[in-house]
Amino acid sequence: MALPRIRIAKEKAELVKALVDFNGAKGPFQTYADAIVFAAALGAKYNKRVPLGTISNTEPAPISLEIFISRGYDTAIKLLAIAQTKDPKILSTHDLNAEEQRVKIFEEYANGGLEKLRDELRGAVDYTDRLLLILSEERFEEKATNEEFDLSRFL
Repeated sequence: MALPRIRIAKEKAELVKALVDFNGAKGPFQTYADAIVFAAALGAKYNKRVPLGTISNTEPAPISLEIFISRGYDTAIKLLAIAQTKDPKILSTHDLNAEEQRVKIFEEYANGGLEKLRDELRGAVDYTDRLLLILSEERFEEKATNEEFDLSRFL
């Protein structure tokens, strides 16, 4: 039996193509799978899970789960599924329904992450530079505190 395919929403297809370094596009990712996994991680970080709606059947077409497995991304798919459902049965390799549910959760997080990326990258000429800025901002984000400013540390 063939493995399921990871689908991409039709309205996000152009963004995904622009994120990949292929066919003249100078995107930051090597493959569609890389871009989709990054988007899913971003969607999970912001807890943004969006149903797909209309599916893209042209470039990029639905991507075989085998591609994600060969690149080691099956772990991310499983982690998102278990974090969402809190049910270890979702990891079952014998239950076809569990696999379909894992793929659906992953697709919806990726779609949410692509929405976030679309907003963040709006107006950007070079997506690589903008993504680096986004990642740097996350890395060096200062934690807001509710404490009053303490001048004693300067004494």
